[in-house]
Amino acid sequence: SYTQGKYAQQLFNELFQDYSNALRPVEDTDSVLNVTLQITLSQIKDMDERNQILAAYLWIRQSWYDAFLKWDKDQYDGLDSIRIPSNLVWRPDIVLYNKADDDFSEPVNTNIVLRYDGKITWDAPVITKSSCVVDVSYFPFDSQQCNLTFGSWTYNGNQVDIFNSLDSGDLSDFIEDVEWEIHGMPAVRNVITYGCCSEPYPDVTFTLILKRKSSFYIFNLLLPCLLISFLAPLGFYLPADSGEKVSLGVTVLLALTVFQLMVAESMPPSENVPLIGKYYIATMTMITASTALTIIIMNIHYCGSGAKPVPHWARVVILDYMSKIFFVYDVGENCTSSQHAKGQDLILKKPNTSPKEPVQYERKSQPLANIRNHDSTLKKKFPEDVSNGYDVQGENSRDIVSCCSCYRILIKNIEYIANCVRRQKANHAKGVEWKKVAKVMDRFFMWIFFIMVFFMSILVMGKAL
Repeated sequence: SYTQGKYAQQLFNELFQDYSNALRPVEDTDSVLNVTLQITLSQIKDMDERNQILAAYLWIRQSWYDAFLKWDKDQYDGLDSIRIPSNLVWRPDIVLYNKADDDFSEPVNTNIVLRYDGKITWDAPVITKSSCVVDVSYFPFDSQQCNLTFGSWTYNGNQVDIFNSLDSGDLSDFIEDVEWEIHGMPAVRNVITYGCCSEPYPDVTFTLILKRKSSFYIFNLLLPCLLISFLAPLGFYLPADSGEKVSLGVTVLLALTVFQLMVAESMPPSENVPLIGKYYIATMTMITASTALTIIIMNIHYCGSGAKPVPHWARVVILDYMSKIFFVYDVGENCTSSQHAKGQDLILKKPNTSPKEPVQYERKSQPLANIRNHDSTLKKKFPEDVSNGYDVQGENSRDIVSCCSCYRILIKNIEYIANCVRRQKANHAKGVEWKKVAKVMDRFFMWIFFIMVFFMSILVMGKAL
């Protein structure tokens, strides 16, 4: 009302007529001025893990008693409180000790509430940037604890003592953050004696307990890496003749390198490697090993006819046992080709039922030894004069001798061709065996790497939980 406004103006003039805001408002200089502090967290502005800085929007309430700003409210028409600018009264120099901001400007000059008994309540909003030790060992499933330490900068505990009004910060007006969950903000009062001074310096530390919401990082960093890592074992399943086995491993390795750089850019350069970084490094190591093994297996596949025969132990262990365990068939054969091949053989072996031309596709060839015996028998049928060049039988005997000579030459050529065919078949069989060895090794390492990827993913999820 108009009357209260008149008394308020009169009260203001009388209170601040001889008042000074430069000194502590106590009647006895040896007495301690108690300041009560309360923090309300409104919003988390930013959490810079790389620079380890927490930006938060706070409401800071400070209350204390001023011995020189009291009045009898009955003399002023029951006026029990007034609101005046905060720069007119003495204010405690309470600052954020772990401040990490370049701006050292004065606090916001909001109004204070002055009661008739001298109690002053000062509410001031402020955006703080504080240093926070970030532990990214379990990123993106990590929890962080950031301290906000408030205390007087120049007054010791014998002059200004600070207390927390509540056991924790006020989170009733907190605006939910998209990245962090708040699990508490406990407050603890500490009394510390620094090396420079013998007097105690009290402070109030609010510990902000944060839990990262990991769904964003799971779908954008972890899940793509998991899917890419499952492509590495599939490189062993590719046919060796496709020419893409090594290319697939190199492509997967480059993709993981890109994701690793994305994580490294957002993390602080510390000795603690984040969990997802360890997962990337392990996956990249596994892919590097798979690419190296692929190159070795490709060399085995292309051994060819010039290589040594497959060792006996490899033939027994790999070709006999492991091929059956991993269902590896001969090169060029699959699970349905055996019956198809049998059908083709039956067609080829089916005799011609035509009475005019009886044809057999399958005939046992006469051994070359029997041919040589037959040749010697022919020689015995003729007299020795034939071999000496005498004309016993005339032209017929000379024709027979000439025919026998051509026959012997033909036998030698057939023997040469047969030996070449045998060597070619032996070399081909040797190359086929090495190709089968490479195929069995491909299947073996494919399942080994699948198991490694699976257990590595389970291990990462287990640490996260």
